[in-house]
Amino acid sequence: MARIAVFNQKGGVGKTTTALNLIAALARANKAALPPLAIDLDPQAHLTHLSGVTVTNAADSLYAHYRDNKSLSAISLDTGRGWLLLPAHLELAKIDTQFGKGPNILNKLKLALTREQLNGTRPIVIDCCPLLGVLSLSAIFAADMVLIPVSADYLAVKGALQVEKTLNALGPVVKKRIARRYVITRFDRRRKMSWEIDRTFREKFGADVCETRIAESVSLAESPFAKKDVFDYAPDSRGAKDYQALFQELIANAFMQDEVEMIKPIVDGHFQGFVAHAPHPASVFG
Repeated sequence: MARIAVFNQKGGVGKTTTALNLIAALARANKAALPPLAIDLDPQAHLTHLSGVTVTNAADSLYAHYRDNKSLSAISLDTGRGWLLLPAHLELAKIDTQFGKGPNILNKLKLALTREQLNGTRPIVIDCCPLLGVLSLSAIFAADMVLIPVSADYLAVKGALQVEKTLNALGPVVKKRIARRYVITRFDRRRKMSWEIDRTFREKFGADVCETRIAESVSLAESPFAKKDVFDYAPDSRGAKDYQALFQELIANAFMQDEVEMIKPIVDGHFQGFVAHAPHPASVFG
């Protein structure tokens, strides 16, 4: 099954909400032989918190994998909600300064997932932090596709263009176009601006924009407070219907299938080429 990185360099677009409800939809579908795996690569640990997990010791989080080479299996937790979790901790914010941005650290997560056979028939959803550093790059290199939530507001277009520029710059590094889908969130059918943003996105990104729109809804705003996904909190709500529709669209468009080619680990020469020719760090690395 696929590995999906949920990423955007702009905050406040519903990134963690999308990761949470996508992993919940996968768990509810129960199509895999193994429960899906959620990976929280955001030092803020919002996905960890919303999964009902509290990690007080960094040694019990993904930080220990990067710092101490602790196996992913040893860190993995059963949330009791139908999916497993590799939890985050605030100490993850130190990864960039401690380990740099070389290919060994960037490939570490991908190689560990393969070595420990945590993928197989188990789908994986990775929640990324909103800055493009070691953690987000690790997620993109470990994933075979990137899902980009974009809110229906003016600045979202600018943010999406930045993401597109980043993914295109990474293409030569992995020697392929990184598969991607943009999903419009916080959509309000009553607002003319929402429809204008929707039209602009479809003109600029074409088939890379999901047909499903995630509407602004009370259920999506309230469910995190209850530490629940929207399906548990309000199964008949607009939010639950929208995320179920998104899940079904990704399946229908082969965005979550076994046959999707995995991105190969990058090597020193390719990465150095990216560093040499990449846009200015302000536009690429956050």
